[in-house]
Amino acid sequence: MYTIKSLLLVAAGAFTTFGQCNAAAESETKDPFLWLEDVHGNRAMQWVADENAKTLKVLEADAHFGPLFEDAKQLAEAKDRIPVPQFIGGRVYNLWQDADHPHGIWRQTTLSDYQSDEPNWQVVIDLDALSSAEHANWFGRGVTCEEPEEKRCLIELSDGGEDAETIREFDLPSGTFVKGGFDLPTGKQRAAWEDPDTLLISRIWVKGEQSKSGYPIVVKRLKRGQPLDSAVEVFRGKTDDFLVEPVRLDDGLGHHAVLIERGVEFFRFERYLVQGQDMVKLTMPQKSEVIGLVEGRMVVSINEPWQRGAVTLPAGSLVSFDLANAEKDPEHINPGLIYAPGPREALEEASATHGHLLVHTLDNVRGRAASYTPLAGDKWTHKPLPLPDNISVNIVDTDIHSDRAFVRTNEFLTPQQLELFDLTTGVGKTVKSLPPKFDASRDVVEQFEAISKDGTHVPYFIVHPKDMKMDGSTPTILEAYGGFQSSITPRYDPALGKLWLERGGAYVLANIRGGGEFGPKWHEAGLKTHRQRIYDDFAAVGADLVSRHFTSVAHLGIRGGSNGGLLMGVEFTQHPEMWSAVDIQVPLLDMLRYEQIAAGSSWVGEYGSVTDPEERRFLASISPYNNLKADVHYPQPLIWTTTKDDRVGPQHARKFAAKLAAMKIPYLFYEVVEGGHGSGATPEEHAHTQALEYTYFWSKLSDAKP
Repeated sequence: MYTIKSLLLVAAGAFTTFGQCNAAAESETKDPFLWLEDVHGNRAMQWVADENAKTLKVLEADAHFGPLFEDAKQLAEAKDRIPVPQFIGGRVYNLWQDADHPHGIWRQTTLSDYQSDEPNWQVVIDLDALSSAEHANWFGRGVTCEEPEEKRCLIELSDGGEDAETIREFDLPSGTFVKGGFDLPTGKQRAAWEDPDTLLISRIWVKGEQSKSGYPIVVKRLKRGQPLDSAVEVFRGKTDDFLVEPVRLDDGLGHHAVLIERGVEFFRFERYLVQGQDMVKLTMPQKSEVIGLVEGRMVVSINEPWQRGAVTLPAGSLVSFDLANAEKDPEHINPGLIYAPGPREALEEASATHGHLLVHTLDNVRGRAASYTPLAGDKWTHKPLPLPDNISVNIVDTDIHSDRAFVRTNEFLTPQQLELFDLTTGVGKTVKSLPPKFDASRDVVEQFEAISKDGTHVPYFIVHPKDMKMDGSTPTILEAYGGFQSSITPRYDPALGKLWLERGGAYVLANIRGGGEFGPKWHEAGLKTHRQRIYDDFAAVGADLVSRHFTSVAHLGIRGGSNGGLLMGVEFTQHPEMWSAVDIQVPLLDMLRYEQIAAGSSWVGEYGSVTDPEERRFLASISPYNNLKADVHYPQPLIWTTTKDDRVGPQHARKFAAKLAAMKIPYLFYEVVEGGHGSGATPEEHAHTQALEYTYFWSKLSDAKP
């Protein structure tokens, strides 16, 4: 199921309303680059080809590029990476890409064999062969298996990495797509099993019948053997909604719940229990996420307080309630507390096993994990997992048919380790370790705080050479995200290590407001017209790095993608004097038209809307595209995007570059054709984009020869 933090990763589309057009009419009539919003138009694509040629001529000819590309390609195509595991039907499945399988193979093995050095993988689906046979460009997006048997699965396929997907039914025992089975044509859609022969499907059934963001708002029931146009409607949202989707929850004891989630806006959802033909609304906070079921209890994280009688459960908590009681009396749900955060803590994620709940939290941006066990009377007990301190933690997968869980640990200089835990005992063991991908022996990690404009203390991590000269001469990349309550924590990045750190560069990760590193309040402090705080936080970290002599303006570069790309655009226009390189990745940049581009209108809860006069004034004040000035000296930026990004869209990056060109301001622009909202679809495409980025940074920030 989608979660609030993953909703940036689902299908996107554009849909313009009269109100949006009217509010931004002045901007549109004065915008000479609207033609670049025609994503696949001949004129626009010729412009892209010309810009790519100019940029590649510069960066690929740079002496840094060749060695960087060879290293990046070797890392991307390496076969000693940790295969990411998924529990299905008592076995371990993995989607794998390498030089021999650029589209990927979906493969499986036993749990015991997976733990060996050389697992005996069996290929289930060869996406390269499937693409060739069907003259398509398929990449795997996900798998949803019917519970509790986990024999029939819905396979999600993406054309070239787009968010829109095709869904087909697959039979695991025979290893074949089901002849005459469920087969949903490409679209922005979500399907959930209601029973072995029934799907609930949200998709755009009729052209134009969708939310303003381009997401589905109608859920229909489809029986096995029925044509798609025979599906029966069970729920209809409104065009003002964000999206509507079906979700199924199961636990290891046979309890299950089928829900309809109606996103009234990006952060607010109504939930309806599907009970036959009836849709019964659950009375619970809208700012919440349904995590799963454990022994018949529905587990929910809440991002606003939940008042129940004299008891208030605080925002940022994890709670549960009895599913059977909620089905009987959905208006009077009585939740019990599982976890409440401390002052510098935050709930990151949780996932259920057969009889336990694995909970991942942050303590001053450092990972913690614990196993929680339900007791009588909505009570829970917990046991911390024995993990190293000062690391990042990620829940990879849990199994509702056992109490096993895969947990990944790592940090900037420590390669990933995959731990297999039994949550009943709390005992774990390391089953996979990534070999070192770069020499980290000369580096050290430190954590500092900068003081933002309003006095807020903003933490950041810096990775730098142990013998770094404190004279400001170290080439440094500063990165952040700052939005959507997404926490950005330390992680082992082989490309960063090999292409930057090992060559003497420093790297900084800033935990600015807008993210989730300190819970809902940290996020909400930067919502809508308060967003300048986020940009002030980032600038404060940059200034702190210079004042401590870690680096200097001449050697300081910044980068960020998606919402972080907007951050880069704002810092580029507000503080051009602070940076010597700005890497703007798959960005939002035209904030007066963002609601009319791709899935933009779904993010009004984060950014605000041009239809609100006060919010429009603020958006106009920070919109990078609208705040470029011809008489300002800017650092030459690298702006890159992808043609198949149907989430944010390539339009922002294209128009920004075109406006820079018209103002005769130097820039570099590159557009990858494949890959969706990312740096490419295949390992080689990822490596090529990474090499371009690091070539750009070395050429701008270092005086040294490669």
